[in-house]
Amino acid sequence: VQLQACGGGSVQAGGSLRLSCAGSGRSFIGHHMGWFRQAPGKEREFVARINRNGVAPRYADSVKGRFTISRSNMKNPLYLQMNDLKPGDTAIYYCAATTMVGTTTDPHDFSSWGQGTQVTVSS
Repeated sequence: VQLQACGGGSVQAGGSLRLSCAGSGRSFIGHHMGWFRQAPGKEREFVARINRNGVAPRYADSVKGRFTISRSNMKNPLYLQMNDLKPGDTAIYYCAATTMVGTTTDPHDFSSWGQGTQVTVSS
């Protein structure tokens, strides 16, 4: 069972995109969920996470004030609203889930990775 991120695209700096995350075959209601990204030549990094109750969001410092994570109990369980995009946000974005207690942001603590979605921001 994997999660599939979608909604990426190419935008100019200052633009916005909204990413969605869909799960197949199961519900992620009881999972904490997160967004991560990986730029070419770099390691996968934490972007944002939200707990299973839809509260207590956490963000990477680089996206605070610009990105908003939210979730629902519908078919698409997770969203990432990205505003004021910068060229440094260019990466493949992934969604993932975890049942680990706490507020981990380590990608190794998350599972159900699927194919990501490309976000390209031009200056």
